[in-house]
Amino acid sequence: MKTLIEIHAVQNFAPSNLNRDDTGVPKDALFGGTRRARVSSQCDKRAIRQYFDQKMKEGVFDTSELAVRTKRVYQAIADLLDGKRDKADTLAKAEIALSYVKLKAAEGGKTQYLLFLGQKEIAALADAIHEFWDQIVSMPEESSKKVKGKGKKAVASGAPKEVKERIDSIFNGGKAVDLALFGRMLADMPEKNQHAACQVAHAISTHAVEREFDYYTAIDDLKPDDKPGADMVGTVEFNSACFYRYAVVDWEKLVENLQGDTALAEKGLRVFLAGFVVAEPTGKQNTFAAHNPPEFIAVSVRRNTGPRNLANAFETAIHANRGESLTKESATRLSAKAIALDKLYGTPCNSRYAVSEDVFGEKFDAKGLGSKEESLFAVIDWALREVSKKEK
Repeated sequence: MKTLIEIHAVQNFAPSNLNRDDTGVPKDALFGGTRRARVSSQCDKRAIRQYFDQKMKEGVFDTSELAVRTKRVYQAIADLLDGKRDKADTLAKAEIALSYVKLKAAEGGKTQYLLFLGQKEIAALADAIHEFWDQIVSMPEESSKKVKGKGKKAVASGAPKEVKERIDSIFNGGKAVDLALFGRMLADMPEKNQHAACQVAHAISTHAVEREFDYYTAIDDLKPDDKPGADMVGTVEFNSACFYRYAVVDWEKLVENLQGDTALAEKGLRVFLAGFVVAEPTGKQNTFAAHNPPEFIAVSVRRNTGPRNLANAFETAIHANRGESLTKESATRLSAKAIALDKLYGTPCNSRYAVSEDVFGEKFDAKGLGSKEESLFAVIDWALREVSKKEK
């Protein structure tokens, strides 16, 4: 049985530049023939991972239940062995040990690319290096000359078998919840890749947008009074948009990635669903302070069917009339699209939603997305109960 947990959110942001490109311009995309505001999935996932870190500090997660993305794994190993081994020696041993599994060091004591590793994996690497300390050695100079140019494969083949097997066995995800959700790719160890249990869509505006410019000036506080004028001028681009946001979690894949730990998967799913709603991009928030939470949230739990992003509800861009709410019209379109697709594919509706009543009013009914709950957390509680139900 395949169980998918999908979350849909409608979020209207005040003027902001939440996610910009290399020129500083808010990201956008052409969709349905019109230009739309966009927030990349990478940006949203980063915000969610930061929410996971916040929950760890609050005691919801143990440090060992999360992962880190870093090039500084050698230093992390040395820090764990501080007091047991000399740091400089540990850094050298860590480089050699990871080269046994084709992870080669770059200049500056870093790995060649970012590694997404569970904290348990890093701790296990430190333990293995400490245990096999004397067996982890550089290749003799003569042997090194013979294999010169053959690269990572040559180093790996010359490694002590016991040490190599131990290091290799460590890369199993370490039961890190964020790694299990978002997955990882290890270019030199493709067999250790972990396919993500979660997919996050790029958020797009439900309506067409145009870029706007803010012209700003700054004054030197210590400038003499007889020197008028600004000391710095510039512009920053921004927009204001009502976004449709979507993500889906494959429950069975999440449990598999967490090595069958259902309780940890449930905790991770609960925090992910809350984080998807609560976490927000941080781009230029000191400038715009666009802290506008979603005012429509729906969660669906569907079995033995494919995922269903409802973005095509906005293929024709919304044009809200004066006095009408973009958020409300967007949610109405979502509900209609859900009804149409359920009818087309003969699938039942198994969803719940929550809304901000000052926007939607008490009589609003998004029947295509199930029945209404009083709050986001009531919707999440319902979803967790649905997930835990046994297949009949």
